[in-house]
Amino acid sequence: MKADRVRIRLEPVGAEFDISRGGSLVPNLAAQGVEFPCGGMGECNGCRVRLISGSLPITDADSAAFTPDEIAAGWRLACQARAESPLMLECGQWHMEILAGTATERPMHEAAGTKSGLGIAIDVGTTTIAAQLIDLATGDVLGLETMLNPQAAFGSDVMSRISAALEGQDVTTPIRHGLGQLVDRLAANRKAQIVEVLLVGNTVMHHLFAGLSVEPLAHVPFESPHLEEQRFAAGELRWDLAENCKIRFARCIGGFVGSDILAGIIATGIAQSDGLQAVVDLGTNGEIAIGNRNGIVCASAAAGPAFEAGAIRMGMRAVTGAVAHVALENGELQASVIGEVAPRGICGSGLVDAVAAGLNVGAINSSGRITRDDRILPVAEPVVLYQSDIRQLQLAKGAIAAGFRLLLKDIGADFSAVESIYLAGAFGNYVQIGSAIRIGLIEAPAAIVHAAGNTALLGARMMLLADKDIALQNIRHISLAADREFQDEFAGCMVFPE
Repeated sequence: MKADRVRIRLEPVGAEFDISRGGSLVPNLAAQGVEFPCGGMGECNGCRVRLISGSLPITDADSAAFTPDEIAAGWRLACQARAESPLMLECGQWHMEILAGTATERPMHEAAGTKSGLGIAIDVGTTTIAAQLIDLATGDVLGLETMLNPQAAFGSDVMSRISAALEGQDVTTPIRHGLGQLVDRLAANRKAQIVEVLLVGNTVMHHLFAGLSVEPLAHVPFESPHLEEQRFAAGELRWDLAENCKIRFARCIGGFVGSDILAGIIATGIAQSDGLQAVVDLGTNGEIAIGNRNGIVCASAAAGPAFEAGAIRMGMRAVTGAVAHVALENGELQASVIGEVAPRGICGSGLVDAVAAGLNVGAINSSGRITRDDRILPVAEPVVLYQSDIRQLQLAKGAIAAGFRLLLKDIGADFSAVESIYLAGAFGNYVQIGSAIRIGLIEAPAAIVHAAGNTALLGARMMLLADKDIALQNIRHISLAADREFQDEFAGCMVFPE
């Protein structure tokens, strides 16, 4: 190995990669599925790793996050670590304590179970897919694979996929084939030990994977008669697994609210809470659930692709070269770029940060208008935002905020009654909460807002581990498309807070 490179091994999945000596661990760990709930700012203790071998200096953030005994045991914050020598690290996110809660910091439904064998949990996202190989006896993650959804060839959002299916194009075979290859990589030589596969996803992903008609989802009131759990045999999917392996796609809740938000409800534990709590999955199809043990209301809001930097002129995925965060220093915008390389574009979290910073310095006014004569907001040479980019973000955040307001109104509550809000999904994992509040995406005090990571995958893992189906009753779906007040709320929510 070159002298300027060091080898990192990540347990329990056994992944290995090389990084520059003295470089940040964040880009490579993120590529392996490690989540950074506070966006890598060292504030949440969510990316904790345990040093098995090698040396990692103790940072101030480590001292604040861990007790002396935990530091002595090797615990560090991955987002603050710099690798000067080869390392073996254990990821705290990938262990689950059966019968005794979990090893993560999120409040979650107890993952009790007495199963054996291996299982696979899959989050079928519109853009990306993530899957974990689970030891059903211990709850531990033994492997992780991610991929882009192969249905992207039919369009980036669910409505374009629906249109393709209605035009007679085969949108089902690509996703089944792609997931079959992912399962092959994940299971490797342990296929005979796989006893169950559980998939979660939004309603369109559920229908297209199962080969169900999406015609009812193409028009108002956007309701389908086929929301129930779908079961499959390995041979039917042409997956190289035992024929007695149970494969199921979890049930949807209603409309565009799928099993991914059902899993999110399980992962965050809001159905067991006494106080009012909410989970918001921020993506192309934004999903919101609000409630407690007495009942939950949920809805979907078509946020569009802005949170994933789609339709943004210099937008890109959160990969090397993307501006991921923007902060104000002495009145100037200062950008953080993934991989610490020259910027090539901007991802969703960077977009929200940049607009929040622009609002704070008066470069953008409350109507969303860029105040510079050239109608351009420089972020980090050569990355700039255009007026159309600001409008795209306003549409996205307006839809989410309006949906949240209407759900609260439906249950006769206001924001002061909400005790916790969990931001889910890839975008929710990296967006700066202060920036989300500044642009009006979330209308609540920062103290009650928490980045929750991929709650869909976490909830699917918990559903796999449970001895019996986790019954969630009293969940009511509200169709915002049929709500006469939505457009008025939406128009009001597009404006940025003063």
